Amino acid sequence: MIVWLASYPKSGNTWVRTIISSLLFSSNGKFDMELLKNIPQFPRQDHFKGLTDDYSDLNKVFKYWIKAQERINLENKIWFYKTHNANIKIGNYSFTNRENTLATIYIVRDPRNLVSSIANHFNLTNEEAKNFMIEKKALKENIGGESGVITPITDWEDHYISWCRHNNNLLIIRYEDLINNTKKEIFRICEFLGKLTKIDFDDNKIEKIIETTNFKELQKLEANGGFKEYKDTKEKFNFFYKGPENNWGKDIDINIINQIEMKFKKTMKQLRYL
Repeated sequence: MIVWLASYPKSGNTWVRTIISSLLFSSNGKFDMELLKNIPQFPRQDHFKGLTDDYSDLNKVFKYWIKAQERINLENKIWFYKTHNANIKIGNYSFTNRENTLATIYIVRDPRNLVSSIANHFNLTNEEAKNFMIEKKALKENIGGESGVITPITDWEDHYISWCRHNNNLLIIRYEDLINNTKKEIFRICEFLGKLTKIDFDDNKIEKIIETTNFKELQKLEANGGFKEYKDTKEKFNFFYKGPENNWGKDIDINIINQIEMKFKKTMKQLRYL
């Protein structure tokens, strides 16, 4: 069954992948970009082989979300998948279900700090990035990165709610907590995953994970050509952009901040962002 690493784009999903892949798939906790292959993205084109070959048409993709996951789960083991897909239902077709999902780790980030990161990633202005996050249009269709498959994202609040409502086997990781107390959050991840599968770790392994997955180390790996998931994209950008140095109070226009706070006030309060 699948353990989802779900998040809105640019919320720290890849950082959590580096941590979990080092925890589960290395002996000593030292991170290497090759470890990310153990936690690939869903959906990808190969998941729909023989089902559809039109990966840009949502009407032809959503019908096979569950079928693709059933194929994955034919092999009786635990799979880890990253996704930005909202956990939504279109007609009679759900993104996932209890039969295919073992657990979810949801990574959430203050939406005010998402503005500049989304702007950088999708080559938008801050105003356009804000609109991307708050407009109540039914779906935002994104084809990007290593996926190549159309992905409905929705707005920031609906995305969070879609994964966290009625989800009993759920761990929520706030990006900000991961920055402020990385070790504590890693131990929370270890405790959560330990209920699902056997994991081996000690203080030395945790310290090595912290050392080799911090933001500056990941920036260095990307600068040296080590981060290959986005190597074929036409747009050139730094995937690991500002990280902990991202400061909405300094970088984002007050009008944009006010609109985001008004739009997402209830959920931001729930998550202690307000």
